[in-house]
Amino acid sequence: MRHFVADLHNHTTASDGEYTPTELVQAACELGLQALGVSDHDTLNGLDEALAAGEKLGIRVVPGVEVSLRFRRPDFVGTLHYLLYIPYALLQDVAFREMATAVFSQGRGGGLVRARVAAINDEFGPNGKAPLLQRGLTAEEIEALAPNVTRRHFALALSQNHGLDRGQVSQLIGNDSPSYVPSGIDPSELTPLLHKYPQLVRVFAHPAAGSFPGESLYNEVLPPIEIVDALMPEFLDEALLGLDGLEVHYPGHAPEHEQLMAQWAQKYGLMMTGGSDCHDRVKRPLGVAGVSQAELDALLSRL
Repeated sequence: MRHFVADLHNHTTASDGEYTPTELVQAACELGLQALGVSDHDTLNGLDEALAAGEKLGIRVVPGVEVSLRFRRPDFVGTLHYLLYIPYALLQDVAFREMATAVFSQGRGGGLVRARVAAINDEFGPNGKAPLLQRGLTAEEIEALAPNVTRRHFALALSQNHGLDRGQVSQLIGNDSPSYVPSGIDPSELTPLLHKYPQLVRVFAHPAAGSFPGESLYNEVLPPIEIVDALMPEFLDEALLGLDGLEVHYPGHAPEHEQLMAQWAQKYGLMMTGGSDCHDRVKRPLGVAGVSQAELDALLSRL
């Protein structure tokens, strides 16, 4: 296994992870990591606790957020993920936190949950076009699973409450489903935040995971590399998003794709980052991917 000193992409109970922020930091210490990235989906809520735990336990916590970006293009309708790593001083800026929270919340929350539930029922409910559910799905049963709902919570409700298997769940919430409503914000909605706070470090998350050969818990419903390649000009465009790094080291990247992502990083002059994308203790654990000392130093020098 490739040696790494830091794991820069992980989730806590602030979004859809199993570990509390403190528990995640403790687990990283037990693994002997030098640094830990905490990057919950579309929220900064777990960062203060994680930073306090890191200071207490003597491990450097790298604060971040994984922003969901919604795309509706002729060749791709879905969500891609964009990691923002946040300088410590900026995280203490009240104006930044208020603006960031307002921007990120547009891509999730009750409005998106209700829109998705309505679309699923319209297509697959008892009176839908292609009935599959015995009873209608409700927003309440989804929202009962977490304060910050993600696709994972829809999958849990559909499997546990409605008895659907993995294939049926994908049929209802996959990118190619007729009921699919992408999560996240339009890239243009993020632009003002990026322009106002250029010190944010911008990284394209797991760009090749959608091309993993065979089944993988890490590819979810991500698009293949060809789609990502076609969208790269939008990510690289400083007027819209811009990129500082590429998540190269990732458990859902096949070896040949990791090599390709390293070539992309060199081609576009981007830092190489990496992480486990930890969500739980067993299926998507901590400490299975990360960055070298040199790669960590490159990121920290920007922060």
